[in-house]
Amino acid sequence: QVQLVESGGGLVQPGGSLRLSCSASGFYFSSYTMSWVRQAPGKGLEWVSDIYSVGGSTYYADSVKGRFTISRDNAKNTVHLQMNSLKPEDTATYYCASVVSDYWGQGTQVTVSS
Repeated sequence: QVQLVESGGGLVQPGGSLRLSCSASGFYFSSYTMSWVRQAPGKGLEWVSDIYSVGGSTYYADSVKGRFTISRDNAKNTVHLQMNSLKPEDTATYYCASVVSDYWGQGTQVTVSS
């Protein structure tokens, strides 16, 4: 059974940092491109970042480039999203996913507010 479990969300002030983690099980994690996708209140899904299975290439939405860093640990079946210089517009539920395979976690809430 495929499971993706996110953690690390919370309330942070503007300019602060958070590190999201996603623990995967039930599939051959190291072979899959993994993504972070977010959904702000009242809005649709927004792709944030990808990390490829082969070579570990990373890609970012323009809105987070230079502030967020995606990484993975294939030995631990985990993917992380380091978020720095957070802005109120980063407030959203963040999902870990293998989009192509339609594997999604339950999401973790990130709120950026003073």
